[in-house]
Amino acid sequence: MPVYNSVISRTDAEALIPEQVSQEIVKHVPQQSVFLRMARRLPNMSSKKTRMPVLAALVSAYFVNGDTGLKQTTRSQWENKYIEAEELAAIVPIPEAVLDDSEYDVWGELRPLLIEALGVAIDQAVFYGTNAPSSWPTAIVTAAAAAGHTVTLGAGADIYDDIMADGGVLSKVEADGFAVTGHVAALSMKAKLRGLRDGATGVPIFSRTPQAATPYELDGVPMDFPTNGSVDPATSLLISGDYQQAMYSIRQDVTYKVLDQAVIQDGAGAIIYNLAQQDMVALRVTMRLGWQLPNPVNRVQAVAANRYPFAVLLP
Repeated sequence: MPVYNSVISRTDAEALIPEQVSQEIVKHVPQQSVFLRMARRLPNMSSKKTRMPVLAALVSAYFVNGDTGLKQTTRSQWENKYIEAEELAAIVPIPEAVLDDSEYDVWGELRPLLIEALGVAIDQAVFYGTNAPSSWPTAIVTAAAAAGHTVTLGAGADIYDDIMADGGVLSKVEADGFAVTGHVAALSMKAKLRGLRDGATGVPIFSRTPQAATPYELDGVPMDFPTNGSVDPATSLLISGDYQQAMYSIRQDVTYKVLDQAVIQDGAGAIIYNLAQQDMVALRVTMRLGWQLPNPVNRVQAVAANRYPFAVLLP
């Protein structure tokens, strides 16, 4: 639901905004977005739309029948996929009197909140399609379900089978010719996994390495439990897959602009704040990026509709 009437009150505020903060936000956004941490970053985009040729048909080779046999022909095929940059933005209105009377750094207080908000918006759009631009690919959880890559918790003999066994989450990715490189899980999965052990040896398969960038592992692969609320446990408990197949590119780094002569309107066009008339300023934060999942053909699964590099454990 769009929100147009949020405002920082006197009790929420602190002082003005140093310019050097912009690059610091860009640096820290990937720390708050689990998708940006795990996916493959491409070079920054030079325009709104970037074309990616993707292999759609593989070549074949044939044995020749005898010394004078005829050699057969083969062909390949490519198709275009596009990354389209879309804008993330927020406007924070602040009364000038609040800034004048503040004893603290408003920007210092807002910075982690803005970083977290950008990360949550990106993750929820990519994984679930929440408020996602129409030009972006189908959300990962939705596309995995369409490819038949879902397992419902309790479908196997135990949670070990649900994830690790033939027909489990990992096998659905591997059956399509991809290797699982990472897992993104709801926080509630920690309790379910702590007692998980290898059925043959009794060795725990859920390990924690505090020194690692991602301290948790499942079957030797990094596992992340976002604490920003971006994973909805009512929709997915575990999103496993080849995260290197998901690619993103940034068109414009995080930038901001302080407005003091603008009006802020709601979706119906009604003026909510008139900054000049009400002695207010507003901080506008923007960022532009796009993502794509090319899903190229491979020799294990040639049917594009059935091929997908992610699978999901459903609650």
